[in-house]
Amino acid sequence: METAAPDLSAVSALALQVDLLQLPPEIPAPGAPALRGVLDRLFAHWLTLPDTVALVSCLSQKAKSTGGLAGCGMLPSMMMQGGANVPPLSPRSPRLARRPSGLGGGHTHRSASPLRPSTARTNKEVIPQFYFRDGRPLPYEQKRQFIAVIEQLFAGHANGLRIQEFRMVTRELCKLPSFLTTVLFGKIDKDNTGFVTRDAYMDFWVNSNMMTMDTATQVFTILKQHDHDYLTKEDFKPLLRDLLDNHPGLEFLKSTPEFQERYGETVVYRIFYCLSRIGSGLLTLRELKRGNLIDALQHADDEEDINKVLRYFSYEHFYVIYCKFWELDTDHDFFIDKENLIKYGNHALTYRIVDRIFSEVPRKFTSKVAGKMCYEDFVHFILSEEDKSSEPSQDYWFKCIDLDGNNILTHNELQYFFEEQLHRMECMAQEPVLFEDILCQLVDMIGPEDDTFFVIKDFRRCKLSGHFFNVLFNLNKFMAFESRDPFLIRQMREEPSLTDWDRFARREYIRLAMEEDGEDASNASGDVWDESLESPF
Repeated sequence: METAAPDLSAVSALALQVDLLQLPPEIPAPGAPALRGVLDRLFAHWLTLPDTVALVSCLSQKAKSTGGLAGCGMLPSMMMQGGANVPPLSPRSPRLARRPSGLGGGHTHRSASPLRPSTARTNKEVIPQFYFRDGRPLPYEQKRQFIAVIEQLFAGHANGLRIQEFRMVTRELCKLPSFLTTVLFGKIDKDNTGFVTRDAYMDFWVNSNMMTMDTATQVFTILKQHDHDYLTKEDFKPLLRDLLDNHPGLEFLKSTPEFQERYGETVVYRIFYCLSRIGSGLLTLRELKRGNLIDALQHADDEEDINKVLRYFSYEHFYVIYCKFWELDTDHDFFIDKENLIKYGNHALTYRIVDRIFSEVPRKFTSKVAGKMCYEDFVHFILSEEDKSSEPSQDYWFKCIDLDGNNILTHNELQYFFEEQLHRMECMAQEPVLFEDILCQLVDMIGPEDDTFFVIKDFRRCKLSGHFFNVLFNLNKFMAFESRDPFLIRQMREEPSLTDWDRFARREYIRLAMEEDGEDASNASGDVWDESLESPF
């Protein structure tokens, strides 16, 4: 039975939706003259296919029975989807937003199908790498120049460089203080051959990206042990030994090895006092970066007079600390107790604050003897006592005054410590000051957020925090501040960069030096040293 020819009259009324053909972008628009004839022939061929003939016949019969094409609204979807039950496209679909090209043969602006990304969509923005665990690698040209300098320094040294020859590499090539030479040399020369070869230096400094790290991270990596992420006091010993052996300002100490050791210990204690805020005896990389140790090392490397390096390394500062400890340690067993410490500063401190210190509230003692303070503990004490404006000192004395340990100083706690001050003032025939008046002065001085108590951050904002604590437990400094010594005021104005500790150490060193000179002169001539010259200030 022959199949009847399809009635194309019903289909001729349908407009061909070219958007549903999903033509590739490189093919011109269907409205272009070049493809108009081709598409017509393709469409005619499609109508002659058996499946299409059956479909068109069915639709034609339905159209005749319904009286029109009103029921054929889903024809395009059936043609593309094979009659599958597929939900319609969103009205905002990019395929329906395309506009046909103009008659002038201009370019057609067609968005890509969501089923097939366009060329523009594949060209995604590439975000460059911004985090490098071992530091950002050097640009190729800069790295090439650096390697050329290495080749020059190691030229003629087939076996490598000795430690004295390597000092120039540390300072000029690594841009580090020369006192790190010993420990850096040991890090590279792992087999203790006494030489650092060119290849070994390249592996440690260049290939491991050490050269791209900041200076603080370089120093931290060089000093710390391999399996540690912190520094201990022992890690600083090679650096201090190199400093003592090579700094011209410390050459005179080579004849007294015992004082070399004490000087090195004092420097390390000062470093940990200022930088290790947790008080655990360990120094982290973050604490090292926040401190000024790197600048102090560079200053010591550039300055021949070690006493001009006021941060950590001044020998005069060490001399003052050690002599003050030696004066209090009457039996010279290298420990001091409460009765020794109460004599500090001509009995300046109250018994109550000394009791708090020996209860180890502000800091646990490192001495193994109960009720005794060792040299390291004394270093922390004297630095806190003579510069109460520094943050470590504020933490130290805040803990002493905070009797209940709730991180708040109440008026009752302040009154407890001031009571002894008031009693001492009465014994010295000084005009007593009521606590209520003192409390008003303290509140006005610090300016706390809440007038009923004080917290540690209140002291961070105030430059007179030292006087606050002196009022409570140091009578000598309290009276000196009230009298407004013009000499001290002029000294502070002339040298504002100096800290209270710097000024104290200078005065004490002059006094101690004059005492020593006087003793020498007395021993030589048999005369008695004039006590009136003991303290020029």
